[in-house]
Amino acid sequence: MKLMPVDDARAAMLAQVAALPAETVALKTAIGRVLAEDVTAVRHQPPFDASAMDGWALRSADAPGTLAVVGESAAGHGYEGELKPGQAVRIFTGAAMPAGADTIVIQEDATREGDRVTVSASAPGANLRPAGGDFKAGQALLSAGTRIDPWRLSLAASAGRAEVLVHARPRVAIVSTGEEIVEAPAAPGPYQIYDSGAPALAAMVEGWGGAAFKCKPVRDELDAVIGALRDADADLIVTVGGASVGDHDLVRAAAQALGLSLKVASVNVRPGKPTFFGVLGDGRRMLGLPGNPASAFVCAELFLKPIVMKLQGGAENLPMASAKTAVPLAANGSREHWMRAKLSYVDGSLIAEPYRDQDSSLVSVFAAADALLRRAANAQALAAGDLVEVLPLARA
Repeated sequence: MKLMPVDDARAAMLAQVAALPAETVALKTAIGRVLAEDVTAVRHQPPFDASAMDGWALRSADAPGTLAVVGESAAGHGYEGELKPGQAVRIFTGAAMPAGADTIVIQEDATREGDRVTVSASAPGANLRPAGGDFKAGQALLSAGTRIDPWRLSLAASAGRAEVLVHARPRVAIVSTGEEIVEAPAAPGPYQIYDSGAPALAAMVEGWGGAAFKCKPVRDELDAVIGALRDADADLIVTVGGASVGDHDLVRAAAQALGLSLKVASVNVRPGKPTFFGVLGDGRRMLGLPGNPASAFVCAELFLKPIVMKLQGGAENLPMASAKTAVPLAANGSREHWMRAKLSYVDGSLIAEPYRDQDSSLVSVFAAADALLRRAANAQALAAGDLVEVLPLARA
């Protein structure tokens, strides 16, 4: 099989994927969803000149001086009259500025005695939040393709939105194959291991905004694998294991029985060379990942995440960063290598230290890593302190 470079493989996969239709959802349920519309402000925020402090609203021309207290302005209700020379209004944070006032003296710089208050000097506009200081009516606040997080949800809410238009969550079926796989809490046989790949991949997909469902592990029987793929009602099927070409690797053959049109046969990557991607005869997309957990997780970051994001109309790029390697790195071989690594900051510089053991079966190493360090195919040896590319991993 021809090995396709990582970037070319990702591009070939994404070329077969389009954003799913949009749906309107309540804003409070939109966390993790990707906008299918721009969110625009319908009015200024704040909608009026407002106080930034507790204190006294007055005319700057009257300060310093002793003024008559004529009323109060608090959040939710304001002073209805117009301030005249020699007058002051008690005001609280967030309250509307009375007409005629142009400054606010904080309460620590004023002394009240009955219906009179003595204030210090104050410049025009002091302690004032101008109308539209946060955003103005008609201003685009969030763009289509933006993923909603709690802070963006707050911004949409401040614009008066109770609902937003978002892309549908992609339905992703996770199918594990292999006689050696057993799901906890079932007791494994003497030659079996617990399924660690599928649960993690399902959690990744959910974290990226998709709706994942994990199918029961499938035995190494062609008809069983064909049945599992045929019955997976999903926008994207992700298989774990059986992606290679050994005697017990049946996923490709099963997919071909369902009309697979192969777009990526294999990837020039370490770990994860057997990864493939294609379109089944009924139009469902399929990503075949290797069975070794680290291989599956690396390729999930490189390929599955961009696919899930594009299905939602979101950003498809890998958020790469530049770091200094903590240790010397030997020259790389012919396959692009994505090494599990630990990030730290030393004297303001981002430092990446790859783990010594990069075996693709080690779940413990991936659990400890917070980045993937990219080594290009046939890359030259590097000394400690040389620059490398890293892909930070999302860690809670």
